[in-house]
Amino acid sequence: MLGFANAGARINMVNRWRARVAVRSAAASDHCAIICSGGAVRGAVSEAELLSRFIREDLAWKGTVRVEDASTSTWENVRNVVPMLEDVDWIAFASGSLHAEKAREYLRRQRPDLAMRLAPVPEYRFGEMSIVKPLFAVVGLWKLRALRS
Repeated sequence: MLGFANAGARINMVNRWRARVAVRSAAASDHCAIICSGGAVRGAVSEAELLSRFIREDLAWKGTVRVEDASTSTWENVRNVVPMLEDVDWIAFASGSLHAEKAREYLRRQRPDLAMRLAPVPEYRFGEMSIVKPLFAVVGLWKLRALRS
């Protein structure tokens, strides 16, 4: 799961949403670990720690949670979790649809062998985050376009 810049010591709305995407994606498997990725980009507490805490305490996830708390960008998120992905059967990036696509593209560039293990994620739910999704769509498409140029 990829973090979103979090300024405070409480998890923000976007990170709560991403955590829900991760848990509903992981719930489809009995043997699944969630990797929370993201450093302390805008606050004192890392995004990964906030995500991990929320998943365990608020969403009551009982499975394995791993934390990568050094990343400051999506490229670094992908690069820094690669060692944790070497022996897994499938990989899914939990985030917003366009941000997850960006991470998938970065994995294809960094480790094409691991990208072969990418699995679909139920990122989209009708009505979920409907107020901010148009903004995310515009920004995400702009970033993906720049990425592929």
